[in-house]
Amino acid sequence: MLGVVISTIAIVVMWLAAAVTALRAARMARTPQGAIGWVVFLLSAPVIALPAYLIFGGFRFRGYHRPRVDLLSKVEMGLITGKGPIAKTPGINPGPFEAVAGLPLCQGNRCDLLVDGKKSFQSILEEIDNASQYILVQFYIVRADGLGMRVQRHLIAAAQRGVPVWFMVDNIGSHGLPQSYLDSLEHAGVNLVDPATSRGPKHRFHINFRNHRKTVVVDGRVGFTGGLNIGDEYLGLDPEFGPWRDTHLRLRGPAVQQLQLSFAEDWQWQTDEPIWELLSWTPIPAPENQQVLIAATGPPDKMADGSMLYFSVISASSRRLWIASPYFVPDQDVVAALKHAALRGVDVRILLPELIDHYLPWLAGFSYFDDLRQAGVRFFRYQAGFMHQKVFLIDDAVAGVGTTNLDNRSFRLNFETMAVMFDPEMARQMQVVLERDFVPSQEVTTWLRDTPWHIRLFSPMARLLAPIL
Repeated sequence: MLGVVISTIAIVVMWLAAAVTALRAARMARTPQGAIGWVVFLLSAPVIALPAYLIFGGFRFRGYHRPRVDLLSKVEMGLITGKGPIAKTPGINPGPFEAVAGLPLCQGNRCDLLVDGKKSFQSILEEIDNASQYILVQFYIVRADGLGMRVQRHLIAAAQRGVPVWFMVDNIGSHGLPQSYLDSLEHAGVNLVDPATSRGPKHRFHINFRNHRKTVVVDGRVGFTGGLNIGDEYLGLDPEFGPWRDTHLRLRGPAVQQLQLSFAEDWQWQTDEPIWELLSWTPIPAPENQQVLIAATGPPDKMADGSMLYFSVISASSRRLWIASPYFVPDQDVVAALKHAALRGVDVRILLPELIDHYLPWLAGFSYFDDLRQAGVRFFRYQAGFMHQKVFLIDDAVAGVGTTNLDNRSFRLNFETMAVMFDPEMARQMQVVLERDFVPSQEVTTWLRDTPWHIRLFSPMARLLAPIL
């Protein structure tokens, strides 16, 4: 009898907890579809849903401080923005992009597109070997394979010749990285974020938040960001994926200082160690004088700045909008903006991979295609290997390269970085790159009703998980 009473009380408490949590989810979820999904899940399966919500339902990343305001008050703004007036980009207002980034558009930069892993890492390692002041390295995934060991050797060599090195990885993305890899770096004098003591996604209920940034800065004079992580597959050496199509970016000029801002903030968040005074905040302007903005977005943002960035990209287009992303699970605001752009007559193309690396996001994408295609949006599947780049092209004026995928996870759950280039020459180069990528791609012409039964059945269900995919 006592056991029955205890069981009844436990069930009542569980349902009450589920009801209270459902009310909280309805009030505080990141998106309307997220609210609906969590409420249904919590009330229909509270035993599973309650712990899931504690892990995945958090809508705000607590405690992350962005000390850039304090830093910029100490540094002459001209050193961050470049000297002289910013040239106007015809038809494109940089205001929304600057508001998202919390930084002004800066000039005096040089940008170089790096369109494969071999060239990208060759350039990165050469710069590491030439470093004389410091090296900042941050990646979502680092593997202890052939490329990972090469990078380790170059970083150790730099540290042994007296160059300070700061090295940071995401605890979730690099969960398979052996401790011996980090121990070797630390023994050589590399400054590390210790996963055992640092703040980060392993702590409490932050496991659903990821630091997806890929940043390398050398001496404050050259920086890199883009889609590449450190692993042999990014060199096209994984037999499952074959050739790996990615885009990275090399930067020179004051945009490098903007890029290292996010690294310094992440380092301080992880370790409570400010490194501002150890870095160079005096950029070396490049004669190319290209205009660039570094938009570092993440879950601490008050306005879901990752989504707002893409909303700004879409809204700014008047003739052409080409986007390449490995995943397509956007929120409703971005869906509406894409439809509206196509209805305005903009040539909207979304380039996605044919191969699958994460099944649920791939599956969820099918549920969006019909609605957007009816509005005039065109989708293409890349056939010549796995496509992992995160880039966009607006008209003939603006190009973007970085780490942000066209999905809810990048918009609201990940720390991301995008370099936005307000420069016709970079737009022209991006056009050439994407035109080349469209050649081995096949346009999506099949409606959902004509896809295999498992895609018809499960893609709408996978879409319900969009807020956490």
